[in-house]
Amino acid sequence: MRLPLLPLLLSVALAACTQAPSADAGGGADLTAARAAAPAETARGTQEGSPVPAPPAGELELVRYRAEPGELAAYLSPRPSQPGKHPAIVWLTGGDSNTLGDVWSPQPRENDQSAAALRRAGVVVMYPSLRGGNDNPGLREGFYGEVRDVLAAADYLAKLDYVDPQRIYLGGHSTGGTLALLVAQSDARFRAVFAFGPVADVSVYGGRFVPAGLSEEQLRLRSPGYWLASIRSPVFAFEGDHSANTEDLEALRRANRNPLAHWYVVPHTDHFSVLAPTSELIARKILADTGARSAIAFAPAELDALAR
Repeated sequence: MRLPLLPLLLSVALAACTQAPSADAGGGADLTAARAAAPAETARGTQEGSPVPAPPAGELELVRYRAEPGELAAYLSPRPSQPGKHPAIVWLTGGDSNTLGDVWSPQPRENDQSAAALRRAGVVVMYPSLRGGNDNPGLREGFYGEVRDVLAAADYLAKLDYVDPQRIYLGGHSTGGTLALLVAQSDARFRAVFAFGPVADVSVYGGRFVPAGLSEEQLRLRSPGYWLASIRSPVFAFEGDHSANTEDLEALRRANRNPLAHWYVVPHTDHFSVLAPTSELIARKILADTGARSAIAFAPAELDALAR
């Protein structure tokens, strides 16, 4: 997470959002099968290299979870004071999603990328760094092997004695929202997935967050707009109605034929101001989502009222 990169990321994505796949681009293809059939990629990513900042005591814990490259760093909410099993969410930050930074300092409501609303509500939050981020082992692959790192983070959460393994959710913003969609297209273990400001095709990022020299097919395997039929968990994607990746969200909505996926433009918000009020609503929905299967849904009137 490198917050100064996000306005640049947004401008790059907005400039190229017309590259979103057409309605039939995804067909009935399965992302996991397509990746398994693809030729092995030659590793050519990078490593960020900076140490993981230590969070303030009592705010978050710095933990390590095991993934393919080795032990990866993550921030984790402290053990809840109330006994019992609690809902939890894996949260993927925007910008350089592989790298962790400050998610504990107070943020302005119009640009709160910390997911603090979920923590304040009592949801256990895990912020994983991913391969090649910070001083983690491995190389950044750009929306590829990172999918498996996110699944490994969920495995870590599921083993905590205060987390309900049947109520683990996934969320992410911007590049993190794009990665969250790819995870939902690869595995059904998350009870629901919340993706803020994703893009349909990662080529719009202008090479900032994917390795250089990828082929068109390699970029396609990293782009959620081509694999909507492969979504396996309930997905709720949100974006603002101005200064945002709104055209990408609308393109995803038009292309989608999967009843598990839902797409929402939140009025009077942008790519950043959509986060705080919508995260507060999501937190309330998660706490009330106690049945055998998720019953989370969003009414248009609820979203219309968020930023009035």
